[in-house]
Amino acid sequence: MPQTAIPCLLMRGGTSKGPFFKATDLPADTATRDKVLLAAMGSPDPRQIDGVGGAHPLTSKVGIVAPSTRPGVDLEFLFAQLQPARDTVDTTPNCGNMLAAVVPFALETGLARPRGATTTLRVLTLNTDMACDITVQTPGGQIEYAGDARIDGAPGSAAPITINFLDTAGSVCAGLLPTGQLRDRVRVESETAAFEPFELDVTCIDNGMPLVIFKASDLGCTGTESVDQLNADSALKARIEGLRLAISLRMGLGDVRQKNYPKMTLISAPQQGGALSTRSFIPHVCHDAIGVLAAVTVGTACVLQGSVCDGLAVLPAPDAQGLTRVSVEHPTGEFSVALATEAAPAEPGGLRVTQAALLRTARALMRGEVLVPAAVWKN
Repeated sequence: MPQTAIPCLLMRGGTSKGPFFKATDLPADTATRDKVLLAAMGSPDPRQIDGVGGAHPLTSKVGIVAPSTRPGVDLEFLFAQLQPARDTVDTTPNCGNMLAAVVPFALETGLARPRGATTTLRVLTLNTDMACDITVQTPGGQIEYAGDARIDGAPGSAAPITINFLDTAGSVCAGLLPTGQLRDRVRVESETAAFEPFELDVTCIDNGMPLVIFKASDLGCTGTESVDQLNADSALKARIEGLRLAISLRMGLGDVRQKNYPKMTLISAPQQGGALSTRSFIPHVCHDAIGVLAAVTVGTACVLQGSVCDGLAVLPAPDAQGLTRVSVEHPTGEFSVALATEAAPAEPGGLRVTQAALLRTARALMRGEVLVPAAVWKN
């Protein structure tokens, strides 16, 4: 049987990477589409040796893009998170890194046209109905990838891509603070006696990505450990997963054993002049950096008085535009988020975040066709 060829572009978006498809080039029904994506990426297999996946959660991602017929929206984006060793395709959460590659992909494939020296398009992420305005460089009517913008976690420099999120609170959860509290005290017990019971304070927050934020010191860490050290600490990971399963019930997320959220974020005092130091589990592997929307959510927790970030976060005064620029440190550098806030005395923390903007880069890496067995999909 011949294989089925599906047009795609392999794209880097921020610090993530994966194939991008036009929605019309994939099966219409979800079950067949997921089988195609699993076959294309080579999951389930830790090395993804029989597909184009990169054997890591950050390189086991897929973008699906279509033009939008909704008023005021230019493009619709569906993000799919696959796992190397699992047969799951999760389209519940967002991914701000892959989001950075949506407009470049659309311009490369003719789904959109340039609008001058810079092109700004409104993108709706279908996973959570989150809208944002994305601005890319298009001098001479072509997408520009070369430039001086640098982001930690991606080598070299590239043209800047600005993402202005319009409404991110409660992306997956029922609201910004899914438990209704800025801080929750949690007792965690092991179902399998893998660890002794423990208690700690956490902040459960969702401003684009559901996070559980807690002090590294509460689990016996410094918060400065390397990614390899944390990934090798099986006892620590068992406690973090126990916490994730316990607190997710309070967050209204139910049983999250087979879900990629909430992400788990250890925090400590800044080490490199930023606002806060982080180590982010996504959720079972420590991130080499931090996800875009996780950084937005951590930054939001930093500006809300009463969260677990209080006493650790070091924040600058708002700039002339009224933006608070929060530098979130991570294992390979920092991620700056610009937050606009307004007073909201009736809400926990007394503030409401009205805007979140950040800088990313992206690049098209390869164009062609990904081949899947005809037994999976004979198109």
